[in-house]
Amino acid sequence: MAVQSITTGQSAVAVTPTPDGLDESGSRLWDSVAVGFDLDVHEQLLLLQACRTADLLDRLAEAAARGRLTVTNAKGEEVTNPVITEHRQQSLVLARLLASLRMPSGEEDERPQRRGGARGSYGVRSVS
Repeated sequence: MAVQSITTGQSAVAVTPTPDGLDESGSRLWDSVAVGFDLDVHEQLLLLQACRTADLLDRLAEAAARGRLTVTNAKGEEVTNPVITEHRQQSLVLARLLASLRMPSGEEDERPQRRGGARGSYGVRSVS
């Protein structure tokens, strides 16, 4: 597989080997991205957070499998197990981190279209 740069207008830097402390899912995610792309430092940081989140999701899934779907809260009400709620939230975090890396999908050679936020992008104001 050819190494591709996913940066625009900047020189890419080499990705370091798989960081220490990652579990299976995090290591697999790091390796799958690091093998094919040169990432800038900020992209490496996003990838590291995505890898840590993937590992956390595995631990939360294990905890959810051992526990019940509902628990009794301090008021005596049956509520969703907080582990399940946290798993859902971390799934959203992982999706956003991966989307922010803007990795190409499939056989595309270029990065996907940049999409602005809800409020749009801000330009640089000229100082007069």
